Amino acid sequence: MRGRTPPLADRLAALREAVEVGGDRLEVPELERARGLLAKAGARGALGDATVVALAGATGSGKSTLFNALSGGEVSTPGVRRPTTGVAHATVWGGDDATDRLLDWLQVPRRHRHAPEPAMDGLVLLDLPDHDSVKLEHRLEVDRLVQLVDVLVWVLDPEKYADAAVHERYLVPLAGHAGVLLVVLNQVDRLDPAAARACLADLRALLDREGLADTPLLALSARTGAGLGELRADLARRVSARRAATDRLTADVRTTATALAAQ
Repeated sequence: MRGRTPPLADRLAALREAVEVGGDRLEVPELERARGLLAKAGARGALGDATVVALAGATGSGKSTLFNALSGGEVSTPGVRRPTTGVAHATVWGGDDATDRLLDWLQVPRRHRHAPEPAMDGLVLLDLPDHDSVKLEHRLEVDRLVQLVDVLVWVLDPEKYADAAVHERYLVPLAGHAGVLLVVLNQVDRLDPAAARACLADLRALLDREGLADTPLLALSARTGAGLGELRADLARRVSARRAATDRLTADVRTTATALAAQ
């Protein structure tokens, strides 16, 4: 019989104890990250159960086009030249004062209120800056928000889906976060059916080799709407479950505790 998985509160208590013990004899980056995670958990736990989903990707991946398609209008201006998306934008479904406080904590001032849509109420969707921006402040903003949001949707395209910059810097470190991570292959309308299948299979194999076998992979076209319904259904399911924040923190604690124990 398998043992019961400790709830998040127990995991946080154990991590806090490890930090207190280790603080007397260790001063390593893992310890500082653990302290930061404990602070994040305390702050996020006080900000409600909205589901914060971030769309992340490179310049020209169609990330902002996807954000607008999900938002139902041009909230974030798409572009193909660097730099494009410089600050994060948010679309909020069914927001309240708690959601505003959550966005204040995330430091995302650009907010769009979506018309009522019961299946999506509680969703906070972010369009992040381009992770490959030539501007350092844009890349740092991506790094900051990647650590804070509940669910990450990495938007890749047929030309750069295997780019080491995204895999080595972002996807591989998230191998323990399959439950709060999705990968989207966008712009499949640019490929014929055979090429699309081959591209998707190659990307799936790459993710599997990187320890991301449990991470969902969706193919879609933000421009034509093909596959968009599947992504919306996935997001609606996560919003309905009201567990995304807890699941993200649980994955963070598990990864951080493992790194700390190795010291």
